[in-house]
Amino acid sequence: MAEVNLKCSCGQIRGTAWDIVPHAGTRVVCYCEDCQAYARHLGQAETVLDEYGGTDIFQTAPAHMTITQGKEHIRSLRLTPKGPFRWYAGCCRMPIANTGPAKLPFAGVITAFMDIPGDRDRVLGPVGWYLQGKYATKPLPPGRKIVDFPASLLVRLFWNIFVWKLKGLGKPNPFFDENGTPISKPEKVFERNRG
Repeated sequence: MAEVNLKCSCGQIRGTAWDIVPHAGTRVVCYCEDCQAYARHLGQAETVLDEYGGTDIFQTAPAHMTITQGKEHIRSLRLTPKGPFRWYAGCCRMPIANTGPAKLPFAGVITAFMDIPGDRDRVLGPVGWYLQGKYATKPLPPGRKIVDFPASLLVRLFWNIFVWKLKGLGKPNPFFDENGTPISKPEKVFERNRG
């Protein structure tokens, strides 16, 4: 099992993620307006977004993550009333992960929160999908297969969630208490920081 250290930019939040290997999760780069708004709202566009406005994300089970220090600094926001919970470090405003409700065993970890020295591809594998390329901030380089949200990714995602649910990997969840309540009440950002 590959273990990866987790760390916010100021180091007050730290943790570990395990089973972080290409066949056990899914790596995507998302160019959607919400991912860009999330980074901009937190003042982290320069840190998190690539030169085309994409966010590098590794999708895994919540139980594959643990926060060992600074959990009290974790905050959340939502960009739409029913949109995902977007977790970040209240101390330095670094994006951490995207999740659904507690009952959904899924966490899209922002790879900038993963303390991986050197080449991320070596640990996480290459990016499998580039999503929502129509929202990129400038023309994407040739050779990147850009799709909105492909059926192949949906099948993989639903399969992983099904397996993680069967294995009970929705708990413990570093972002929700044992009753399924978010550890931080989400700030309602909604539409004001898009575009």
